Parts: sequence; C-alpha cells; structure tokens
Amino acid sequence: MNVNEWNLIIVGAGPAGLTSALYGARSGLRTLIIEEKTPGGYLSEIPLVENYPGFSEGISGMDLAAKMNEQTKKAGAEVHEIEVAESVQVSEQIFRLKTDRADYSCGALIFATGTHRRPLGVKGEDQLRGRGVSYCALCDGAFFKGKKVAVAGGGNSAASSALYLSSIADQVYLIHRRNEFRAEEAMIRPVKDSNVQFIMNTEILELKGDRKLSSILLRNKENNDTFELQVDGLFVEVGEIPNNKLARDIGVKLDEEGYVLVDSRQRTNLKGVFAAGDITSHSVKQISTAVGQGAMAATEAFYYLKRS
Repeated sequence: MNVNEWNLIIVGAGPAGLTSALYGARSGLRTLIIEEKTPGGYLSEIPLVENYPGFSEGISGMDLAAKMNEQTKKAGAEVHEIEVAESVQVSEQIFRLKTDRADYSCGALIFATGTHRRPLGVKGEDQLRGRGVSYCALCDGAFFKGKKVAVAGGGNSAASSALYLSSIADQVYLIHRRNEFRAEEAMIRPVKDSNVQFIMNTEILELKGDRKLSSILLRNKENNDTFELQVDGLFVEVGEIPNNKLARDIGVKLDEEGYVLVDSRQRTNLKGVFAAGDITSHSVKQISTAVGQGAMAATEAFYYLKRS
C-alpha cells in the first residue's frame, strides 16, 4: 500500500472525528485524520465541560481534547493537523482527497467537518473583526482584562462565553434578541448568579469604531428605541454554519439548513461516505452525541470496507 493510500480518512478532528479515528484504528483500519487547525474543534474553546461522563468535577475542553487526541494516536491513527482538505474526487469506489500538502486516497470517508461561527451580518462587523470583534472568548478573552465587553447570543455557547468573561472583564453584557434564552437552564443559571448584565429583546444594528470597536448601536424591540452601548469588545455567539463544501461538491445530500443527512448508522446517500458530529442533521449537538456518532460511523465504515 502506498504511503498516501489509506483504508479510512476522516476530515475533521473534533470529538466526532477523533472518536471515528480511534474506532477505525482499533478495528485494524489504516486510518488518517485531516484537520485544518488543531485537534479538538470547538471543544478546545470550552472553559469547563461538566456534562461529559467520567468527569464529575468537570474538565477543561482543551484538556479533554488533548486526552482524546492522545488516545487516538496511541490506537494507531495518524493525525495531520494544520492541513486543509481542499477537494474530494470519487472514482470506482475510491475517494481521492487533495489537501494543501498532498494527495491521498481511501476506500471509506467520514466527514466530521463541524461548523463555523455565524456572523452577525451588520454594518461595521467585517471592518472591526479582530479589532474588538471576536468569535472565541477563550481565545481572545485575556485581551480584555478589566475592560467592558458584550456577548451576542442566547444559546449555550453565549452563556458559556459570558460566564468565562465575567472573571476577566470589568463588565460583561449579554445581548439577546429574544425574551428567553435558548441555553439549557444548567448553563444559564450560573450566568444569572454572576455579575453579567442581561440586555434582552434587543437587536444589534451596527458596530462602531475607527481603528477598534468603541460602541454597539442597539434597538429595543419592544419600544423600538435605539441606543449605544460603550464597549471595548464584542464576542459573537449567534449560531453556526455547517462546513459542508467538501460533502456538497461530491453530491452528498444536505437538509435545508445545509447539514449532512445521515441515517441511524451515520451513512450518507453515497456508498462509502459517512458523517458524524455537528456537520450532521442530528438535532442534539453535544460532545457525547458527537462521540457516539463517531463510533458508529467508523464501525459502519469498517463493515463497508470488509464487504467491498
């Protein structure tokens, strides 16, 4: 077998991808993961994980990701990080994957490509990105020690970011365009008990600032009043967009929101192509469900290869 020929290739090294690689390698498959950043995905950005079995006192997302990565490598899978998967071609049940470093081939392919942050889509956002506007509190929070910041969003990620920032920044505002949060009660409860100030039923109209963010123009949806909030930073947590380009380009079926459609065994509409984790149409986006899907995808890939 050529050095660039593999039984199983997984694109994406979040919890789903790492678990797929672990199960693939333990099944005896020559297994490769391609990851454009570093292993862990969004997991590495979570300050504290308290709902993953086996860690009753919680564990940082970065530490959990490191343990998963170490275990995957120990099982025999190869992990290529900081390598971008650019395209996939299908020919006679062989998948040919081109990256920015090399060309690979495999008999089975798993997409665990996850999602990327959804932008606000308001005036000033693009110009101020990296100049006060961030999409990762864990990555950039330290730059705002003792300053005023805001978090936009109402889900678990927004709640987690607001709580994390409350121990760093002097003032934290949580801006949500609805009256109720989408976050789980267990996630939002500690935020309510912190010094985070809620600004509810309010939408962001514009981000202002010359060389860096200085204020946010807001509109209260109840009375239609507009006002400015002076802040040094804004952390955007308003949802995700599926990273579906590779799957879409080879004809994998997607749902109306762009997530990969899979059956109960993580199979897509294409033979030999599987998907796991946040990229799929599964309604629950959690570490535990990603791990379960990754295990199922790799197991199905193993049986598919044995039958081929």
